[in-house]
Amino acid sequence: MPATATLVIILIIIMMSAVKVLREYERGVIFRLGRLVGARGPGIFLLIPIVDRMIKVSLRTVVMDVPAQDVITRDNVSIKVNAVVYFRVLYPEKAIVEVENYLFATSQLAQTTLRSVVGQSDLDHLLSDRERINLQLQTILDKHTDAWGIKVSAVEVKQVDLPQEMQRSIAKQAEAERERRAKVINAEGEYQAAQKLADAAKIISEFPYALQLRYLQTLKEVAAENNSTTLFPVPIDLFEPFIRKAKEALKG
Repeated sequence: MPATATLVIILIIIMMSAVKVLREYERGVIFRLGRLVGARGPGIFLLIPIVDRMIKVSLRTVVMDVPAQDVITRDNVSIKVNAVVYFRVLYPEKAIVEVENYLFATSQLAQTTLRSVVGQSDLDHLLSDRERINLQLQTILDKHTDAWGIKVSAVEVKQVDLPQEMQRSIAKQAEAERERRAKVINAEGEYQAAQKLADAAKIISEFPYALQLRYLQTLKEVAAENNSTTLFPVPIDLFEPFIRKAKEALKG
């Protein structure tokens, strides 16, 4: 009786080990006596005990952090740069059969590719054209991991660490650029003001009475100040009619 009970327990354990349940985002790569059978899942399915062996693979997007890499750019600037890679397994069979450890392999490939691409770029392009660098990294990684059944959806350069002397140089360059823009704006303002004065002088030369009207308007503005004493010059043009009549009287 004890032997029969033990046999029953062993059979139950074997049957339970034969039943597998996988989630929606999981697949099981099945090997039967060492030969690849295919991928199973999701849901419930049976394995042949002792004969079949299953390796579980997740199909969710993996967010992999690429450690900081010491890189020398094309213009001989030593920097540290890190990145993050987003990828997912499309074909579980290839991810298991074609490469020994697809997570480790993808990480190593991302590190070497990051050093290679950044080393071929100038520092200015790396700082200003980050989108192009990201696209180039994504294209290279996706091309190499395609044979492993992996799709690289995005690569983002997270941080670029510069030496202290380079940070000071960039700060000085930015300050010089701001000063240049300020001088250009100031010069543009002076030019516009001079242009307006030239236009006003042209109008006054064509219409002399405009100067008198402007003079009277200025007197009105000064009188509104409630000053006890007001000094103002009298333009000669106001006395010109009287001077003309005096000259005519002398000639007559």
